[in-house]
Amino acid sequence: MRIVITGATGFIGKALCENLHRDYEVIALSRNTAKAKNLLGKTAEPVCWDGRKLDEWSAFVDGALGVINLAGENIASGRWSKAKKERILNSRLTASQAILSAIKEAKKKPEVFIQASAVGYYGDRCDEILDENSAYGQGFLARVCRQIEGLAEEIRDMGIRWIIIRTGVVLGAGGGVLKKLLPSFKFFLGGCYGQTKAWFPWISLMDEVLAIRFLLENKKTNGVYNLTSPAPILSGTFYDVLGQVTARPVWFNPPGFLLKLLMGEMGGELLLSSQRVMPKRLLDAGFEFEYVDITKALCDILGERRQDGIR
Repeated sequence: MRIVITGATGFIGKALCENLHRDYEVIALSRNTAKAKNLLGKTAEPVCWDGRKLDEWSAFVDGALGVINLAGENIASGRWSKAKKERILNSRLTASQAILSAIKEAKKKPEVFIQASAVGYYGDRCDEILDENSAYGQGFLARVCRQIEGLAEEIRDMGIRWIIIRTGVVLGAGGGVLKKLLPSFKFFLGGCYGQTKAWFPWISLMDEVLAIRFLLENKKTNGVYNLTSPAPILSGTFYDVLGQVTARPVWFNPPGFLLKLLMGEMGGELLLSSQRVMPKRLLDAGFEFEYVDITKALCDILGERRQDGIR
């Protein structure tokens, strides 16, 4: 059984390929197949695509069990200039449109399509408890998520089981937010980068991957699912626990206006937004999380990173 994945060389994509390859034929659509082969090893077969037009890669969509679209420009790398924002949006829209076209042309259509979105869909919502039925919010990321999800819904009209995953802040070894934070903590420069009382919708990389696989294989699932821990925490709590686990002090908290000044719109949306997101539909479907305690999650994750010199 074949699974086609875009964005397979990313933080989540690599872990997903590692999980799936023992039971499935995993096809990784990539602009750079040599790089993909080096990163993914034997966990996936790299196939060239440009993320825009139909080509030889579309033959792998025909007859596939599932297609998982994780493609998109990294939202946390660099300030959000006008050009950067265009890349964030267009990289996702063009990839989704290409996949949509391939599915439309497939003689034997995939059984399931999974589209990556994010909790940015909800915008900054203070203490409001958010589930999959909550309204969309304000801001750039909310607009991006709405457009991506709107395209994905076209799959539903083809009679294909469709899944949208609104992912929170993914915590895992070797990538994501921890890769950015650990160097500063290692050198005793750790701080709380954001509002201490803002909600922090985290999920472990392990649970992210297991949840995607659960949705892929559970034929009763469809529609939108929040992929976040059922135990959301405050941002201040996250940084305090990270300091405890790394045995490093959390000694400063840059004010919000300074983060906005230094990082612009990106700082406001990524660091200062509060999203108290609950994975209601995922829990209702029967998914069981490996990690609901942030301390245990960080202890286990950092146990995989001894090379960083942090105990």
